[in-house]
Amino acid sequence: MTHRFESVDAVRKGLREVDYLADDGIAGIAYLADRLEKPVLIEGPAGTGKTQLAKSVADMIGARLIRLQCYEGLDESKALYEWNYKKQLLRIQTERGEDWGEIEDDIFSDEFLLTRPLLEAIRADDPVVLLIDEVDRVEVETEALLLELLSDYQVSIPELGTIEAKQIPLVFLTSNNTRELSEALKRRCLFLHLDYPEMEREKEIVKTKVPDITENLADQVARIVRSIRNLELKKAPSVSETIDWARTLILLGIDQITEADAVETANVLLKYRSDIDKVVKEFGSNAAAHFEPAAGN
Repeated sequence: MTHRFESVDAVRKGLREVDYLADDGIAGIAYLADRLEKPVLIEGPAGTGKTQLAKSVADMIGARLIRLQCYEGLDESKALYEWNYKKQLLRIQTERGEDWGEIEDDIFSDEFLLTRPLLEAIRADDPVVLLIDEVDRVEVETEALLLELLSDYQVSIPELGTIEAKQIPLVFLTSNNTRELSEALKRRCLFLHLDYPEMEREKEIVKTKVPDITENLADQVARIVRSIRNLELKKAPSVSETIDWARTLILLGIDQITEADAVETANVLLKYRSDIDKVVKEFGSNAAAHFEPAAGN
């Protein structure tokens, strides 16, 4: 097999070229996933870049991203495959009087097979990154659909037999920890935990994603978001919301955030009224800590 990545450092540099700032831990897991041909299970709070990592790896290597968005009630017909029953029925009706064995062989063929993301990923001839997003949202029973694929990169279809992968996709599974995943699933994966970035790293992410931002504003954005995440909130700001806030401030012509600026734009960072009220109260009671420029800026 031809490996996609030469080294951990090459992965880190490649991800930076597509504007994903990866540390050695993230780059190392991606490198091992390629070399060991194992999927990666990425856990952590919502909005920490789990899904974006898979997208950025696909961009970096020029692979097609195939995404299976998980949800409660997801079953084989939506994840793996199903038969085109209407087309099969039409074929049966037009071939009345023919030998049933020949008809059966005909209707259970590729012509009548509707591929879903999992089957599409292993049947692809071109390079693929398979993203199984929010796997913790499916029922435990549905995880069984993934085990054969993640173990041997093959799937079994009763009417067609075993279909083996034409190429080994890079597979990323994401989880927001809404429930405990099965041990069988975890055993098949490398593990990566992504938490909110440290303040300096988030500042670098903001500067990368919002190139027009000044050093002072990027620093202030990162410091304020960091302090907000330390509060007891229903939902802490995600990294993507930090970036949206930075872009909002630039659009409003703000280079030095004041308490009034932060209050007026808090709804960009926070999505619950109770969280906004709590943060506004914190701004009012501790304005100096949040809005005075840091030393050196």
